[in-house]
Amino acid sequence: MQHLINQPIRLPSEWRQTPVTVVIPTYNEAENLAGISEAILGLGLSGLRLLIVDDNSPDGTGQIADELAASFNRNGKQRMGVLHRKGKGGLGTAYVAGMSQALAEGAEFVMQMDADFSHSPGYIPAMLGVILSTGADVVIGSRYVPGGSLDEGWSWWRRFLSWWANLYSRTLLGIRVRDMTAGFKLWRGPALQEIGLSSIRSNGYIFQVEMAYLCERLRFKIIEVPIHFEDRRIGQSKMDIPVKLESAWRVWELAWRHRKRARAGTTNEQPVAVGRLTDDGMRG
Repeated sequence: MQHLINQPIRLPSEWRQTPVTVVIPTYNEAENLAGISEAILGLGLSGLRLLIVDDNSPDGTGQIADELAASFNRNGKQRMGVLHRKGKGGLGTAYVAGMSQALAEGAEFVMQMDADFSHSPGYIPAMLGVILSTGADVVIGSRYVPGGSLDEGWSWWRRFLSWWANLYSRTLLGIRVRDMTAGFKLWRGPALQEIGLSSIRSNGYIFQVEMAYLCERLRFKIIEVPIHFEDRRIGQSKMDIPVKLESAWRVWELAWRHRKRARAGTTNEQPVAVGRLTDDGMRG
C-alpha cells in the first residue's frame, strides 16, 4: 500500500507565499539531511524556509547543513538557516531554540518535524492548507485518528509502547488529542507566543506531551489530520525504552506545573479529526 503523498496538494498561489519556517532538530543525521532538505525546499512553497538546529553532531551533520544552506541561499533569498548548539541539549530545548528564532525572523507559521523521513514532507502543503482554511491554532499530523497509520515494520512491542504512552498521557492529563506524542505539528505563530516558549522545561520527548497539554489548557483550536508514520530510512531511532519510561513519570510533573494555566473567557473546543487529505480541499 502506498501511504506517502507523492504528489503534494497544490495550494492557491497566495497560500504558497505564506511565511512558514520548518524547524528540524538534528543529531547525527548526516545521511538524511540532504534528502529531507531537498524534499522540503522542493515543494514549491515560495514562503517556506528551513531551519536546522544541530547539537554539534559528531558525524558532521552541522557542516553538511552549512553546505546545503550555502547552495540553497542564492540570489539574496535565504531559504535555509542553521542554528549550531554547543552540545546535545535535548529535543525540547532544540525545538524551543529553533521556534524562537523562527518567530524572531518573521515566520507566521512554524512547522516541527523529524529529519529521518518518518514525517513525509509531502504532507506539509496539506497541513498548511488546513490551518489557513480553518483558522486552527495548531494542526497535528496524527497516527491515531481514522486514516492514520504506523509503519508495517514496527514490532508489536513498539506499537504497544506507543499506544500505551498515548493512553497514559491522555488519561492522566485529561486530554482529548489522540496523538499526544506526535512530533509533526504546524503552529500558528501567535499560539506559540501565547504558550510562552521560555516557560517550556521539557528536555526530551516529553516536550511533545507538554506542548499538546498546553494547547488544551489554553483552549486552542486543534485539528488532527491522518498521516502514515514511516520508520526512519537511515540510522537508528533515538526513542529507546529508558527515554519512554522517563517521559512517563514526567507526565505527573507537567500536570502539577501547568495546573493553573488556562485562557479565560473561551470554551474548550473538542479537537477535530480531519479525514483523508485530498487535492480538492482538506477532507476526504
